[in-house]
Amino acid sequence: MKKTLNIDEELLQQARLACDAATDTETVRLGLEALAAHQRLIALAGSEPDAIDVPRRRENPSSKRRVA
Repeated sequence: MKKTLNIDEELLQQARLACDAATDTETVRLGLEALAAHQRLIALAGSEPDAIDVPRRRENPSSKRRVA
């Protein structure tokens, strides 16, 4: 589908660099896909009321095993 859009050149360039896109079309497509995925994640917020929080912690650097 063809559309005529007015997009800030600097913003488009920043987006292209951020997503490593080859073309303006690819940049816009990747941006729209990311926005749609983000909206789907937002829709899932709180969808598992009985979920148990998973404890997370980092290991101390000295306790990590070293592979020789």
